[in-house]
Amino acid sequence: MKVTAIKTAIYTPSQSLIEFITRHIPKIPNKSVLVVTSKIVSVAEGRIGDVLNKESLIKAESDIAIKGKYAWICVKGNDVMASAGIDESNAGDKILLLPKDSFLSATKLRKHLMKFYKLKEFGVLITDSRSLPFRSGISGVALGYAGIKGKRNYRGKKDLFGRELHFSQTNVADSIAAAAVLTMGEGNEQRPLAIIENAPVEFIERITRSELRIHPKDDLYAPLYEYLNSHD
Repeated sequence: MKVTAIKTAIYTPSQSLIEFITRHIPKIPNKSVLVVTSKIVSVAEGRIGDVLNKESLIKAESDIAIKGKYAWICVKGNDVMASAGIDESNAGDKILLLPKDSFLSATKLRKHLMKFYKLKEFGVLITDSRSLPFRSGISGVALGYAGIKGKRNYRGKKDLFGRELHFSQTNVADSIAAAAVLTMGEGNEQRPLAIIENAPVEFIERITRSELRIHPKDDLYAPLYEYLNSHD
C-alpha cells in the first residue's frame, strides 16, 4: 500500500472543494482511495463557529455530553469523541464543527471526482482524529466514506492452524484512515489530502453506513466501563 500526502495551499471558504482537489491532484489512478481531512470539508460546508460559543456548540452537536477532566466526552450518533469533534487547531480564530453528514459528503465528492478523473473503481474517505482509552496520542479514523467496503469479515474462515474464526473482523476504513492521517500530519504540514494506491480494500458502489457500528451494550469494553463507574 502506498500513501501519498498532498501539499496544498490553505483552503478558504470561498473556494469550491472539487476545484481545490482537482487543482492540486491532476491525476488519480484507478482503484485508488482519496483521503480528505474533515477540516476542509467542514470549511466547504460552512461548519464554522465562534470560539466564545464552543461549550454551547458542543452540547448542541452531541447526543450525550459529559464534562471530563480535559475535555467534554461526547456521544454523537454512534461515535464517542472529545468535544463533539469540534476543533480549534488549524482553524484560525474560529472553531470547526464536524461535517453534518460525512458519508453523504464522501458520496458527493466521489460522484464528481469519478467523472472528472474518468475512474471506474474509486473510494473517498473523510478522516478525523481520535484519542483511544488508556492510550496517549491521537490517530486517524474514518468519519465517512464512499466506494469501499469498510469492514473485512473473517468469521467462519480458518486461521493458520485450521481453527474456525468466530469473532475476527478487520476495521478497514479506520485502518487506512490511520495510515493516511499519520502521513498527512496533525500540525502545520498543510497536507489535507492523500492518495492511497494498492490498498487492501474492496471497491463497491453501495456502502453500508452501519457496518462498523455496534450497540453500546454489545461493546467489548462495556463491563470495564460499568466496573469503573461502580468503583469511582
